[in-house]
Amino acid sequence: MNLGNAIKSLRKEKGIRQNQLADTCSITQSYLSNIEANKKEPTLSVLQQICEGLSVPLPILFFISMDADDVSDDKKQLFNQMAPMIKQTFLKSFAT
Repeated sequence: MNLGNAIKSLRKEKGIRQNQLADTCSITQSYLSNIEANKKEPTLSVLQQICEGLSVPLPILFFISMDADDVSDDKKQLFNQMAPMIKQTFLKSFAT
């Protein structure tokens, strides 16, 4: 699971600068930078604030951050076929 990359991708798709999102979420830009770089693991409450700042439901953020290693072996092939299209759709639909 790559939450940092998902947050960064959504933020950039929406054209929000890192300092703007940090201010909206009442966290420091440094902390957000570390989250996006996967150097810090945010609490659930911080994730909820980030999702509110990005106008994205938390379950969508979790799905976008998933990769094949997060899926059981018997479902990896299906995940690998479907996930790129679904993720791209989510990124585009929540970018506006």
